[in-house]
Amino acid sequence: MEDSDNRTEVILLACGSFNPITNMHLRLFELARDHLQETGKYKVVKGIISPVGDAYLKKGLISASHRLAMARLATENSDWLEVDDWESSQKEWQETINVLRYHHQKLKHSYSANSMEDAQIPNKTSRKRKRAAGSQLPVRMNQPKRKCLPQLKILCGTDLLESFAVPSLWKPEDIQEIVSKHGMVCVTRLGNHAQKFIYESDTLWKHKENIDLVEEWITNDISATKIRRALRRGQSIRYLVPDLVQSYIKQHNLYTVETEDQNAGIVLAPLQRYAQEPIKN
Repeated sequence: MEDSDNRTEVILLACGSFNPITNMHLRLFELARDHLQETGKYKVVKGIISPVGDAYLKKGLISASHRLAMARLATENSDWLEVDDWESSQKEWQETINVLRYHHQKLKHSYSANSMEDAQIPNKTSRKRKRAAGSQLPVRMNQPKRKCLPQLKILCGTDLLESFAVPSLWKPEDIQEIVSKHGMVCVTRLGNHAQKFIYESDTLWKHKENIDLVEEWITNDISATKIRRALRRGQSIRYLVPDLVQSYIKQHNLYTVETEDQNAGIVLAPLQRYAQEPIKN
């Protein structure tokens, strides 16, 4: 029977420090997938976690090798989440739009290769079977027409929307490309006013149909900042991060007073870069 699922396929991409990855980071993916699929218009086929590189220079940011390892441990039992190391392996800090472009091109190449494979002409044996009375068509001939390229959407929290308004943190043309060509799924916490940020931005308001707001009704205030603070104070973080992540942190003695002082006094990479460039209005 021909596949009648006409929903648009979606891939969720989350960029961030993941310093460390928490249960809340994982919950964002589940909440976003539930929301999109409940609309009846989308089918979420993959989630990608892309930790930022060390060149981001954020205060307290530990080595990308550790952050990647913890993210992989956190997702090893998931059948739809994966961790990608392209962004974190770059020598220079990469804007979010560059990460989106990279994954979009990777997706296009993969899709084109699969389409060419599916379009191969059936062999002589298949053609003979097709002509035989009462025979069925070859399996490839019976396959439904391939769907369009999946949509790649940024998955984030309200803090990312808020950061759009921070001077010299984002290039306006990057924000424009993100919301107009790809779209965003923003998980909001109770009490946050995501709609207000969209209303106050002409760019976000113009493309508001490409921004899905997901209300988080089950309050969860876990943050990587609070976890690092607990670790510095010798307090338990069990049930705030996956057990394997907790074990990894303990094994490698991560998140100490010393590591929290890393990059202290250094200007964040985007602020350094954009301060030297004329920002377009």
